[in-house]
Amino acid sequence: MKLKIFLILPILLIGFSSFSKTVKLLDKKIDEGATGTLTGTVTDKATGNPINGATINIPDLRLSGSTDVTGHFAFNHLPRGSYLVQIRYVGYATVNRKVDFTKNTPLDVQLQISSIEAGEVVITGVSRATELKRDPVPALAVGKAYIDQRAAAGNIIDAIANIPGISAVTTGPNVSKPFIRGLGYNRIITLEDGIRQEGQQWGDEHGIEVDQNSIDRIEIIKGPASLSYGSDAIGGVVNLLTPLPVANGKILGSLTGLYGTNQGLLNGSFRLQGNNNGFVWGTTISGKEAKDYKNQYDGRVYATGYRERDARVMIGLNKSWGYSYVNASLFDDLQDIPDGSRDSLTRKFTKQITEDDAFRTIVSPSELNSYKIPVLHQHVQLYRIYNNNNFILGNGNLIVNLGYQFSHRREFTHPEDAAIAGLNLQLSTYTYDVKYNYTLGNDYDVSVGVNGQYQNNKIGNATDFPIPAYHQFDIGPFAIIKKSFEKLDLSIGLRYDNRSFKGEAAYIDTLNNKYPSLYIGSNPTTANGVTPQFSILNKTFSGFSGSFGATYNFSDEFLLKANIARGFRAPSIAELSANGPDPGSQIYHVGNSNFKPEFSVQEDIGAFLSLPNVSASVELYNNNIQNYIYQQQQLNADGTPSVNPSFPLYAIFTYVQSKARINGGEFNLDIHPVSWLHFANSLALTYGTNLGNGGTVADSLKHLPFIPPLHTHSELRGNFAKGFGIFRNTYVFVGFDHFNAQNRFFSAYGTETYTAGYNLLSAGIGGNVVNNSGKTVVQLFIEGTNLANVNYQSNLSRLKYFDNPVVPAGVQPGIFNIGRNISFKVVVPFDLSPHTKPTPGS
Repeated sequence: MKLKIFLILPILLIGFSSFSKTVKLLDKKIDEGATGTLTGTVTDKATGNPINGATINIPDLRLSGSTDVTGHFAFNHLPRGSYLVQIRYVGYATVNRKVDFTKNTPLDVQLQISSIEAGEVVITGVSRATELKRDPVPALAVGKAYIDQRAAAGNIIDAIANIPGISAVTTGPNVSKPFIRGLGYNRIITLEDGIRQEGQQWGDEHGIEVDQNSIDRIEIIKGPASLSYGSDAIGGVVNLLTPLPVANGKILGSLTGLYGTNQGLLNGSFRLQGNNNGFVWGTTISGKEAKDYKNQYDGRVYATGYRERDARVMIGLNKSWGYSYVNASLFDDLQDIPDGSRDSLTRKFTKQITEDDAFRTIVSPSELNSYKIPVLHQHVQLYRIYNNNNFILGNGNLIVNLGYQFSHRREFTHPEDAAIAGLNLQLSTYTYDVKYNYTLGNDYDVSVGVNGQYQNNKIGNATDFPIPAYHQFDIGPFAIIKKSFEKLDLSIGLRYDNRSFKGEAAYIDTLNNKYPSLYIGSNPTTANGVTPQFSILNKTFSGFSGSFGATYNFSDEFLLKANIARGFRAPSIAELSANGPDPGSQIYHVGNSNFKPEFSVQEDIGAFLSLPNVSASVELYNNNIQNYIYQQQQLNADGTPSVNPSFPLYAIFTYVQSKARINGGEFNLDIHPVSWLHFANSLALTYGTNLGNGGTVADSLKHLPFIPPLHTHSELRGNFAKGFGIFRNTYVFVGFDHFNAQNRFFSAYGTETYTAGYNLLSAGIGGNVVNNSGKTVVQLFIEGTNLANVNYQSNLSRLKYFDNPVVPAGVQPGIFNIGRNISFKVVVPFDLSPHTKPTPGS
């Protein structure tokens, strides 16, 4: 597969080179009087002094620049039309202006010192870049500063898992699946630069295959986003965005190093970007590794270490006709597989050393303290090539996003045959997204398009077969219309989705090899020792989704939002056809080919207040889901867990359907008694109710699985933009998180258990070290989590259920979460730009 990737990449580069030569003629023709410019100055409103280093972004064109020492900026050869321009500087209120580039009118902006973080712009799920406060769909965005300050996050999903409404199901520090308002797995679409992330989302034991060091911004839609992204976005979207190109004439880079005390985490990254008259390029190369994490209760938790290597490269063109980028990336992760087994007397961790697993040895202290990947581990790789295009056509723009990715997931589960994979899944995905955004009539913003994907899943040489080989094709046309009436913003849209599956039949040979293998010969129904594993599957699912929303801005300080959306999701291949063990999750999955698609109706309402010294928001939602699919453990008639005789250590979980309701809300209150001090508070509450299929629902069945408990977060933070001495943009914070006990859990069949409440203390400090000219030479970030070293179990941690079948009386079963951890992050920026003075902007 590596050879295949490296053969494809040069072909793409050659094609891109030819394409760039062709568009030079178009670019030249457009430049002959048909392009616009944007110039202006940025000053301090109170003093009138120019602001040096203010950032100027044009999100729809992926252009970024900054002001010079005189506060001046300039962008040349811009496409004609009106675009949102964002001006921001640390410690000042962000300004967003819609500018018509055809008028070439200078944009002079006065920034005002403000402690309110406002003015965020989103591009996810909308036709064009939109101010977050004017978008009726519940959404949020965080930038690079937010990500950097979460230095202790083991992966990119952990960096956002404490945001109200967002959580993560975890299997140790490096395996996190995003959940939005109680929905996750195949109900959440994760994107990278708008390209769907596809890597067996139904699996518990691997995370999102994205290098956290390559992400500068995250945008999240909270609720049905099927309208823009199709099936699997019924619960929301997480869009991970890589860095914008640097300003014209610049070659900028950075070296990042991070150390975490708990796991001995080592995380290093190199980044370099350049821009030469619109020819843009960039690369990020990263590596991280960690040993087993520890807590006071368990000591070091065996088989929770990992080793990850990542690389990304981008080349592209930013011209007056739009932009075109080609991206290629590699994600390569070796991840330990924990099972929680312990010695019955000492409760020390043990490991499997023989195939029959007749006895186990206690894991030695040296193994627990080692970075070495054990024999039993998983190897997750994802190769990705994608192309983002935005062509200016008429009074609109044509967006074309094309992607190819290959996900190779292997789990090595045979202690005496280390090279033989227990699980070997090879998923190829081709994604397409084509849409045209334009202005119709009296400023109606219209977006029409079609997107979807084609998937081909193969089973490599393996011994366990949880899902079949299959082909899948998705297609979904859609239309979205937005209109602003002074203070009122309206948005309406409609989509039709169609997904077709073709699953291949498979048979298992139990006689001709040491381990079970796929049967290759003819006449499998009569061959000796051959048993059926999967039947032929031909399924098609289709349905409509839509949304209607409104935002009313009573003033610049207060607004109301409301939105109603219908979501659609076709069942996944695992839910339809699973019939086998997944070693990493210790589950034997059983699907149901008779499932119907899920449909949801979600109502959202939100109120937002922004005053000089106080900001607050309340967001409430109610989501009713038809044909909700979930897993439950299968029991024998006597109430004991049912097992497959061939896999006696795996609990059997079957998929079932029911009506469901998820409702709750998020509350935020941020008080600024003085300009530099923040006292931020938030609360998130989610209820998940199983409504059944008619009749009374038993108490053990009435709650949905994977529902987070009530969570409150309070943080006292000081931000000092001017800093102290050689330190600039400094910050310090102390945080307190409270998680209620979760006694509203899916208790039937022992699927979930009660989780006690707990409190966590965190703190952080950081800032920039500058030289005599005010230029940043080092960025420092220090974050401590679980500083009180509390022993706790999150109800969304799968390790909570990893233990021996029989646990001694009076002992809390399962593995506890990570203990005290202090992370130190250092970023060293550097500038390799030519010495000739570049034009500000691009």
